[in-house]
Amino acid sequence: MDTKKKLTAPLIYAVSIAAIGSLQFGYNTGVINAPEKIIRGFFNRTLSERSGSAASQELLTSLWSLSVAIFSVGGMIGSFSVSLFVNRFGRRNSMLLVNVLAFAGGLLMAFSKAAGSVEMFIIGRFVIGTFCGLCTGFVPMYISEVSPTSLRGAFGTLNQLGIVVGILVAQIFGLEAIMGTEGLWPMLLGFTILPAIIQCIGLLFCPESPRFLLINKMEEEKAQAVLQKLRGDRDVSQDIEEMKEESAKMSQEKKVTVPELFRSPNYRQAIIIAIMLQLSQQLSGINAVFYYSTGIFERAGITQPVYATIGAGVVNTVFTVVSLFLVERAGRRTLHLAGLGGMAVCAAVMTVALALKDVVDWIRYISIVATFGFVALFEIGPGPIPWFIVAELFSQGPRPAAVAVAGCSNWTSNFLVGMLFPYAEKLCGSYVFLIFLVFLVIFFVFTFFKVPETKGRTFEEISRVFEGRGTGSPQKMEMNKAA
Repeated sequence: MDTKKKLTAPLIYAVSIAAIGSLQFGYNTGVINAPEKIIRGFFNRTLSERSGSAASQELLTSLWSLSVAIFSVGGMIGSFSVSLFVNRFGRRNSMLLVNVLAFAGGLLMAFSKAAGSVEMFIIGRFVIGTFCGLCTGFVPMYISEVSPTSLRGAFGTLNQLGIVVGILVAQIFGLEAIMGTEGLWPMLLGFTILPAIIQCIGLLFCPESPRFLLINKMEEEKAQAVLQKLRGDRDVSQDIEEMKEESAKMSQEKKVTVPELFRSPNYRQAIIIAIMLQLSQQLSGINAVFYYSTGIFERAGITQPVYATIGAGVVNTVFTVVSLFLVERAGRRTLHLAGLGGMAVCAAVMTVALALKDVVDWIRYISIVATFGFVALFEIGPGPIPWFIVAELFSQGPRPAAVAVAGCSNWTSNFLVGMLFPYAEKLCGSYVFLIFLVFLVIFFVFTFFKVPETKGRTFEEISRVFEGRGTGSPQKMEMNKAA
């Protein structure tokens, strides 16, 4: 297949507008960390005024934990609902519709202080979490379906770039010098409305996924017109032919449900790979580093830990850009293995550095370097690749259900890490990252033996590998050859 497709303005515009949904996910993940003490104070004052007596620390801690956890619960529900939207409304229209949730969640959080309502704040976190869960399915799916095969990996990485830029923006805006203050924290949380407005306007000028138009809606002329615009070429017969083959195959299959993904040997191995890759992202320990990075840096003896945390966010962003340029050259599987292996080494170094910080004075700086290295290597592979490789492993029919299952597994593991890490840290102390080291080794071995290389392959070529070979290993099927 000819993979020398050129970049066009309509293509760049479409994937950039879609990636605003990823930025929303990153922003709302990181925004609640900096103003934690201020928001806890709001909870305390509001509850004390209602009851006439001071709220207990146990109640305040429980409400704060709920505020953090409810975001992930909303994300689980949203991610599992992806297929309900994309098959009915299409990819672009689904992204447009669910921005209603961004407006609702942003307004609830922004006005919770003025209304003196802790409940508004918590409900707002749940609503915005549901929105972000939906975005984690819509954005990678849309980007993968509008991108040419030769650029699918690079553009797929834009999804992760949106997430890390969102986290970094939240960290910077959350500084006390900007919006991390008693008076401005509602604006900090309500800021999510602005990118929602921009995306809604931008999506009006984005095309629908050509694969959805041809395969799902059987509108070949519209699909062809969209492809010609996106590719900047009148001759899109090769893309159309590939979609027609996939459409013919899909018409012979019954509708693929979530249980069918696990029952059918055609899909079982692919969905297991998709889930394991999502778990490798969350159980790598990256969220533990970001959720508790300030505390890690404090224990390492850093006097201004908040700036070290922002530094980690900058590293996060820079190496996501590096991954964008590497993914179509080195391949998905290679980068994922490099990331997991490097993170395992950094986790071991972090453990030693934290254990010896009271014995060897200079080793505190080693823990900072190891933390930055951990973050950088995450963005080389385990950060961006699981999001878009799920869309690559499945053809049009099972793709929405597979994206929903993979997304839900990601959000569920995210939730569990957030809830259980404080207890693990209390129990294991400086050795807590050994837990993630074990997971990293397990995922490295799994990736080496089971995950195929999808670089340069069409959706149909990739899905064909798994058909009738549910018990075989894609690694043995020459999928790792450069296209």
